[in-house]
Amino acid sequence: MPSTIEGARLAAMDPERAARLLREVHEATLRGGPAQAAPRPVIGESWTRAVRDGIDPERDCRGELLSGEQLADRRRRSPLGRVLPLLREVLGPVTGESRSILTVCDAEGRVLWREGHPSVLRQADLLGCAPGADWSEAAVATNGVGTPLVVRRPVRVHSAEHYVRAQHPWTCAGAPVSDPRNGRLLGAVVVSGPYGTQHPATLALVSSVAKLAESGLREEHLTGLGRLRSAAAPVLARVGGRALAVDRDGWTAGVVGMAPVDRVALPRGLGQGRAWLPSLGDCLVEPLPDGWLIRVAEPGDPAATRVRLDLSEPRRWQVTVFGGSGDWTHELTPRHAELLYLLAVHRPGRSAGELARAVFGDGGRTVTVRAEVSRMRRYLGGLLHHRPYRFREDVAVEVVLPERRCDLLPHSTAPEVRSPGAGRGADGAAGRGSDGPGALRTLGP
Repeated sequence: MPSTIEGARLAAMDPERAARLLREVHEATLRGGPAQAAPRPVIGESWTRAVRDGIDPERDCRGELLSGEQLADRRRRSPLGRVLPLLREVLGPVTGESRSILTVCDAEGRVLWREGHPSVLRQADLLGCAPGADWSEAAVATNGVGTPLVVRRPVRVHSAEHYVRAQHPWTCAGAPVSDPRNGRLLGAVVVSGPYGTQHPATLALVSSVAKLAESGLREEHLTGLGRLRSAAAPVLARVGGRALAVDRDGWTAGVVGMAPVDRVALPRGLGQGRAWLPSLGDCLVEPLPDGWLIRVAEPGDPAATRVRLDLSEPRRWQVTVFGGSGDWTHELTPRHAELLYLLAVHRPGRSAGELARAVFGDGGRTVTVRAEVSRMRRYLGGLLHHRPYRFREDVAVEVVLPERRCDLLPHSTAPEVRSPGAGRGADGAAGRGSDGPGALRTLGP
């Protein structure tokens, strides 16, 4: 069995020599013949997805560009536009000196902004990487835009690590950017150029800049919470009983008559009137500037009858609770998607140590597991028990899986998610639910 090309070894090599080695690996792997080395796991898994998507590595697979109006609309709606000056300030000098370009894309892989060295911009145009282009993995296979969006972590794709041969002259380093308010994927920041021009440290730089962008969005969010807090203070002072002022994402700006909480899980489409919130019970909701006043009408946890964990899309995972006095849906972070999946397919439950081994391969990381489960209980309330951690026994749990095994939480490095048996229940049997292909239904422990 050939050894895997280590990322550190690749980064330390002369760019031309690295490109030559990668071309040999690419040719041998696609032929199905012996190779002197195996691609890195993140690259090999991406190639597998490209094969299953039917992408031809010899064909120019560019698609249609967005219209000018469509591109302008996406730019207007993207929160990344608000941190674009920061990205330009930090990465602009780098792209100019290293003959590279900066690309900012949305969560679907559409190129929103692109700037940098003029000659490299012209080369990118010939490749089809223009504003409005679709550079998701599903469209153009392994690349520095689409692959970080799938695996939800920074990735460098060098030369022939690109699946499509036309992209081999390029090297790209991309990092995803998430919304600090709700964990939703916003897009990615990428630095690209001819494979001989990029420094091995570019990936670390791009990763840091992505985190800096998230910090900028977080500061903006805190400023907005401060404005809401000022507007809500006189309203809360007149309220009798328990009440909270929250922003549109459920982050708390003020509270009266109850213990403070950081955030309240809000159902999609929340509006004025009566609503059931998982952590508070029956509530009355009234609008505030850029937020809501939530009055707790009465305590209680209406009995839920069913939970659906939808993992069918590679980048958007959701949990929906049915029954009681209403249905609601919550979008999951990558880590919460992993943990809920592992609990759903093992209904008897798991201790913190067992979950730590399943997620990290290290049973000692119980503090991290307990913190994440505590965060999940903020929106799932009494549906999650502890000692061991498990779904409540009287609730049916349904997991909607993707059609293809390689699309199951592709960002995950958890041993039990990446194992060949992933997608099977506690009894070892994989099933299909009645609500769509790939659904696994478990009823009780």
